[in-house]
Amino acid sequence: MSSTPYVINQAQARELLAQVDVPQILRKLFHDLAAGQAVQPAQQRVEFPQGAGDFINYLGVLAEDGVYGVKTSPYIVREQGPLVTAWTLLMSMHTGQPLLLCDAGELTTARTAATTALAVEALAPLAVRRLAIIGSGKVAQAHLRYVQNLRDWQHISLFSPSLANASPTTLAQLGSLDPRLVIASSCAAAVEDADVILLCTSSAGPVLDPARLSKPALITSISTNAPRAHEVPPHALNDMQVFCDYRQTTPGAAGDMLIASEQHGWDASAVMGDLPELLTEMAQRPNNDRHVFFRSIGLGLEDIALANALYQLQR
Repeated sequence: MSSTPYVINQAQARELLAQVDVPQILRKLFHDLAAGQAVQPAQQRVEFPQGAGDFINYLGVLAEDGVYGVKTSPYIVREQGPLVTAWTLLMSMHTGQPLLLCDAGELTTARTAATTALAVEALAPLAVRRLAIIGSGKVAQAHLRYVQNLRDWQHISLFSPSLANASPTTLAQLGSLDPRLVIASSCAAAVEDADVILLCTSSAGPVLDPARLSKPALITSISTNAPRAHEVPPHALNDMQVFCDYRQTTPGAAGDMLIASEQHGWDASAVMGDLPELLTEMAQRPNNDRHVFFRSIGLGLEDIALANALYQLQR
């Protein structure tokens, strides 16, 4: 018997996501991964002919929940700028039938930010007080939402080049996210004396050089679909304590790690721990004498876990 999956559009996904505890759902999946109850294959990137773009498939299996799935995200080259979309298909491991087809835009934003929040929770010393965010879009705003109560932040600064010509309405909307938030005039001003720096951009190249920071910090970095995208100079990995979301797949997909390995003598064995290890206390915590770098590429399991949570709500 074939079945027609639920179809959830972006607005519905946003509404349903507000009803679930995203960090807790992700925390459980990383515990499942550590316990062998989940499978996370490597990303699958396929190029379109004639340089027309590519698509990335993010796969995942959650055995305890009886589901598997795939998020597929195309990067479509256009004259007016690249178009990026994403959809997640959730499947039953018991019946082999599709359960849910969900616009993954909201899922991607939420899981990206919540994954960073889990890393901050695990890696940032309890005494940190100064937070900096580079970026101002939906992903950056979600990062702030998920980390704002994790530590007793005394100062939160945000910088994005796009804010140079921002309207008063946009600036007011950002300011309403947290009363401690200050819009910085430059990246250097935003990260001055920062204890934790969240890089939340769609940049294909470096936006921060850790060597220019005045003191050791926790730096987190995310991915974009641009080939070999990286937010810090790849050679900087040699001077930092490196962690990631999943050590089995991230070094083979993260642009900074690939370039550091090919050109700067960095090796994936230098990764000190990943989220399954950190959340089950199998990884040693970093010391505070040099920068800590956390790199996430976005895991299919994160998308599958959130899609499954929405499916359970929708039922």
